[in-house]
Amino acid sequence: MPVNPIFNPAGDDAIENRTMWFGNTTNLMQLNDVRYSWAVGLYKQMRENFWIPEKLDITQDVTDYWNLTPEERYAFDGILSYLTFLDSIQTYNLPHLKSPITAPEVSLCMTEQASQEGLHNQSYQYMIETIIPAERRNQVYDFWRTDKVLLERCEFIASLYQQYVDNPTLERYFVALVADYLLEGLYFYNGFIFFYNLASRMLMPGSADIFKMINRDELSHVRIFQRLVPEAMKAFPHSIDQIYEMFATAVEHECRWTNHIVGNQILGITESSTEQYTKYLANIRLQTIGLEPLYKDKKYKKSPYTHLERFSDTKKEAHTKANFFEAGVTSYVMSSGVGGWDEI
Repeated sequence: MPVNPIFNPAGDDAIENRTMWFGNTTNLMQLNDVRYSWAVGLYKQMRENFWIPEKLDITQDVTDYWNLTPEERYAFDGILSYLTFLDSIQTYNLPHLKSPITAPEVSLCMTEQASQEGLHNQSYQYMIETIIPAERRNQVYDFWRTDKVLLERCEFIASLYQQYVDNPTLERYFVALVADYLLEGLYFYNGFIFFYNLASRMLMPGSADIFKMINRDELSHVRIFQRLVPEAMKAFPHSIDQIYEMFATAVEHECRWTNHIVGNQILGITESSTEQYTKYLANIRLQTIGLEPLYKDKKYKKSPYTHLERFSDTKKEAHTKANFFEAGVTSYVMSSGVGGWDEI
């Protein structure tokens, strides 16, 4: 897989010759003259969404943590550990996916994505170090290594990333792109549902505020790969059957993990609702890259968690909001505009 050179004074910055990959750019960031205008618009939105986790108050969550049932505390710890793993490997993996891109505006967008992944890790650490008792924190950080179900789930995506890094072929680059889309578009959302479920019962409000902001960031990442994957399908050798197989495997891991960590032990979340929601989400992600839904039953055309959608929004009803389920983010707010629990 050719890597975009950093210094290329003989490059061609003409818009008509610019390509997502295999181009000959100088890497000049001239953002008023671009081919992929969507990337500049999305980059600006992502920057407007800048926030600082420590500015969000989670003091009530320290008390609420002990008001959770043992099953809810177990899920809280395990899901935090898992989300920490996801954003950690994303922070390291994105430069590998970005380095072959020869459209500077797209590269810039992915750079901001990597920055946000680092911020998310900071957010999880803030929650772990503030809410969870000191004697339990190491267990939370290591949970992804000690829990067999979670380890297998992490290995699926991470191994696809590692295969490309170890042997950067065109085919493996495409697979790594799809794997990234699966992580950003499918792997986070049952975890988000758990926290929004608690918020709907007036528990862990500070955690819900943090996840509202992370949620908005992740939807912008989904939008990046909803643009990249269809372009990659034109440029790289691939198999549609392989894409469907990757989605099916990811759904299987997602359902197995969520049932393992949540199961039927958390009020408002069941094995049935997890399956319906995960397959519903997988169908949406496939459709937005131009493919047919994988799960044909009509029940997978609707989310079982629409009553929780409002907990993903940081703006009031009168403002334009983000569609948590379909990644239709149309507006962003800075952290100074988030009033906290009273705005839910």
